Amino acid sequence: MKRLFLLISLLVLSKFSAQTWATEDQYIQKFAQYAVEEMEKYKIPASITLAQGLLETGGGQSRLAQEGKNHFGIKCKEEWTGKTMKHTDDAPNECFRVYDDPKQSYEDHSIFLATRKYYTKLFDLDMKDYKAWAHGLKKAGYATNPRYASILIGKIEKYKLYEFDEVDSKEVLYAVLKKYPDLKDDRTFMARMEPAKATKKTTTPVTVKVPYKATSYAQQQQRVERIKTKAEILNSILIKSHPNGGLKYIVIPEDTDVQYIAKKFKISESKLMKWNELDGTALAKNEVVFLESKNSEGNTAIYKAESGEDMYDIAQKFGIKLHKLYAKNRMDEGQKPSAGQLIYLIDKKPRN
Repeated sequence: MKRLFLLISLLVLSKFSAQTWATEDQYIQKFAQYAVEEMEKYKIPASITLAQGLLETGGGQSRLAQEGKNHFGIKCKEEWTGKTMKHTDDAPNECFRVYDDPKQSYEDHSIFLATRKYYTKLFDLDMKDYKAWAHGLKKAGYATNPRYASILIGKIEKYKLYEFDEVDSKEVLYAVLKKYPDLKDDRTFMARMEPAKATKKTTTPVTVKVPYKATSYAQQQQRVERIKTKAEILNSILIKSHPNGGLKYIVIPEDTDVQYIAKKFKISESKLMKWNELDGTALAKNEVVFLESKNSEGNTAIYKAESGEDMYDIAQKFGIKLHKLYAKNRMDEGQKPSAGQLIYLIDKKPRN
């Protein structure tokens, strides 16, 4: 009887173990593509993103992942204006973000890391050094578990997730198929590899609004293409790291407005206006926009003003608060520099 009980127990345990393995493998098969896409946009190793997703969701089985499509346990924070849900984590009934799609959760995770000062030093690391990134996340306070770095590294090495750091978004599904050959019999997966034959696109389409004008069909189609192209360009904005202390900023690729940037990067319009000392909401092509407060000084001592530049242009170029720049150079607000004038960026201009 004891032997029979032991045999049944082993079978049950092996079943649960197999389910756990299958769950994590299936998670990788489904979300590796998102991790690689985010790596291309934000320079965060795909292996790290995928390992965090595996850990935070328990292979996609957590309540936050199932009900809130939240794969990284990101809490509401003051700037979040989207849907929310209550969940007990470090404390009872904490507020967590809710997404319409896991892809949104993956991008929000990237934005979360790329726009917060605690994680600035991560982006100085080699993108293929997953061990340094794991330890860097723990050091920056991403998680309270003292073993967080070693757990991430364990996941990455167990499933060889570092292989995804070597591929791009066009190759990632082939890498998944190579890792899991049985997927060749999975119609849903194979449809993702052949988007032209798929009945539904795997990427979220760009929705564009085209104001009606009484023009020919050909002219209207040209307008649609122009607007569509602009929307796609804006949708691919990349966050950059400024030489002045690693400040996070973007360069506007097409004319847009503060509202669009605020919505895309989950930052309030008022903060963007304040941080960038904007008088209006319109943003022009090639304009520099900071996603955090600028510094009080630059990273180089002196700059020679170019013809046509004003103090605001220089403040944005070097990531310095405008009023600080005026004060350092003993200039009145609104006063313009002359071509070739030396602008002091760190110390105050000496008195004549």
